[in-house]
Amino acid sequence: MTGDPASAGESGSAEPAPDRDPSGSAEPAPDRDPSGMLDDVLAQPAQIDDALWRFEAADVPREPRPGGLGVAGLGGAARGGDLAAAAIGDRATAQVRTRRGYGLEPWARPDALVLCASYSGDTEETLATYASARELGAPRVALTTGGELSRLAREDGVPVIGIPSGMQPRAAVVYMTVAALECAAACGASPSLRSEIEASAATLRAVANDDAPARELAAALRDRVPVVYGAGRTAAPAIRWKTQLNENAKVAAFANELPEADHNEVCGTDERLAAIFLDDDDLDPRLRKRIEVTEAVLGGGHRVSARGTSPVERVLSLVLLGDLVSVHLAYERGVDPTPVDVITELKSKLA
Repeated sequence: MTGDPASAGESGSAEPAPDRDPSGSAEPAPDRDPSGMLDDVLAQPAQIDDALWRFEAADVPREPRPGGLGVAGLGGAARGGDLAAAAIGDRATAQVRTRRGYGLEPWARPDALVLCASYSGDTEETLATYASARELGAPRVALTTGGELSRLAREDGVPVIGIPSGMQPRAAVVYMTVAALECAAACGASPSLRSEIEASAATLRAVANDDAPARELAAALRDRVPVVYGAGRTAAPAIRWKTQLNENAKVAAFANELPEADHNEVCGTDERLAAIFLDDDDLDPRLRKRIEVTEAVLGGGHRVSARGTSPVERVLSLVLLGDLVSVHLAYERGVDPTPVDVITELKSKLA
């Protein structure tokens, strides 16, 4: 693995070379991003206040729940639970967990709040979990644009946090994360992190206003297979990077967590791989040492640092930067970042 951008641009890709500006970066030509995925990514700073307003409008009860918070969802909807748990970290006063699948875990408790998240409102696994939570007698909150989930929730008198429609589900990551953070505070699984959430908008604007690092990294990844490593708080953002590279850039990409990867994956080095390390100045010094040593053992990589002063800011800054990298890599490869035809086909066959 290497972080040498020069080696990343070698020939061998079957993709047509994209148009470039004088600096060498791929230009977001209208025919390359007709649905405006980049615009949705750059809108993340503005989504902070809107997400908070939508949570307040849903009138979610603020009542301690010893069982904590469970977030039910798949894909981008579930990612909000992961990122919220990462931002909360050791400040959690009860468990904050994410459930991906049909129904609740066998050990689920009726004194836990269950946040059922589905952008469309028709995700079958999330609907099954909603039904399971209702049967258990657990309080629920729905997070959706509409669909069957919204209908059932309103029928049952369950609070519904509305999300704006018209974007790809993965582009609603801020709405999903903020809702999970606020639900965690509402049920007593976390202290209120409202001030950190509000302050993160300025940090995200700074990231959005300087996409040069994202363009540079995207160019270096053009003919490589990205492997994203996180540690501690950055592990959840690493998974987000991986899935965004999959869906937006349409490339194979992988993610793992340190120190676990040091016990196995480091043996599988390959010059086609490009290691990306998501760093955070506030991580446990032992984890930061892991990042440094692992990068050296693998022969180099790309170090990406979180920005901001609070855990919420740091997590969301990494999310936004990774989203930008994925879109610019799509431009580098000459592909439209929005469509996910394979997922659409898969859902059609399952239906």
